[in-house]
Amino acid sequence: MDAYLTSGGLPGILRAWPPATPALDFIREECADPASPLFGVPESVLLSEFPAPDQARRVLEAIGSGDRTTATIAATAGGREGPLKSGSLSPLLRRLAEEKQVLSVDQPLSTQPGKPALYRVADHNLRMYLGVLRAAADHSRRGRPDLAFRLVQRRWASLRGRAVKPVVRDALTIAAASGELPWPEVETVGGWWNRRFAPEVDLVGADRAPVARQVAFVGSIKWLGTPFDAHDLATLRRDAAQVPGFDTEASGLAVVSLSGVRSGAEGADLVWGADDVIAAWR
Repeated sequence: MDAYLTSGGLPGILRAWPPATPALDFIREECADPASPLFGVPESVLLSEFPAPDQARRVLEAIGSGDRTTATIAATAGGREGPLKSGSLSPLLRRLAEEKQVLSVDQPLSTQPGKPALYRVADHNLRMYLGVLRAAADHSRRGRPDLAFRLVQRRWASLRGRAVKPVVRDALTIAAASGELPWPEVETVGGWWNRRFAPEVDLVGADRAPVARQVAFVGSIKWLGTPFDAHDLATLRRDAAQVPGFDTEASGLAVVSLSGVRSGAEGADLVWGADDVIAAWR
């Protein structure tokens, strides 16, 4: 999973990756080489698709650095005159998502229409590059691989935790189509949030998107070095109750945790680990 989130499956990077090497160990070694394909491959993709630092590239870089809503993207990608105007930003976002297919657009999933839409860089390697590897490459070119890797270490947990969400949602959608989930009515898996992002729910399984007839389950993804615990379960139950369409009597709870579930927190109807996520693709 870490190799996929880092490389995006790109052969130019995978050919340089020694078998069975953990992602952070591989990144540490590559930080010592300014010409590493880990840096060079996404940079060449960026230059071929966006050769000039125009508005489209600034919008992409804003999203890659963590801006997800139109308001924050407009503010970051704007210039001295202020945020990008909606008349300029909206067609740019459509072109990047539909024509270039470099962006993905996520809508909150529930039984009611929701806003705002959230934008993310579709390719995992390009997202990781814009999020941290480009800045790390700058340190590497200055002859400071130690600073390059330290920067990656600082941002790794948050970048990985956000990047894994669409992968987990896709895996659950595949498992649902194969009849491997306890909710046969599920045809799509997304997330849910309100305008305040309080809460922001990782997983919602429903019969259709973006406006469902029925919410079958709500869930949480914990992709950290600590197990899912009783506090996490209590938070999930509290947040699930706010998702339109969640029924405490009929809807279930799902947990996807990298480090398992701690004793005393076994209240979910479905518990997955990393092996389950990978198995869904086989």
